[in-house]
Amino acid sequence: MHRVRGAALPVVVAMTGALAACSSAPPLFAPDGRPTTLVQCPAGSDNCEQQAQAMCGGAFDAIRSTTANGARSLLYACRGK
Repeated sequence: MHRVRGAALPVVVAMTGALAACSSAPPLFAPDGRPTTLVQCPAGSDNCEQQAQAMCGGAFDAIRSTTANGARSLLYACRGK
């Protein structure tokens, strides 16, 4: 059996917790079942829409858009081709 030194133990515990948090997050889907993506950009810019168009290869549907603390969040789903 290997012993973990005292300084390394908090790192191992933190990494294990981070991995568990990632795997437990539920996937986000639009009401019609399409997967969604969340992007963030500076408030007042159209960068969120540009990112969505680039990722979707064109058309997308905005599911939710919020602005707080100078940043805008856009949750979107790509339209079918």
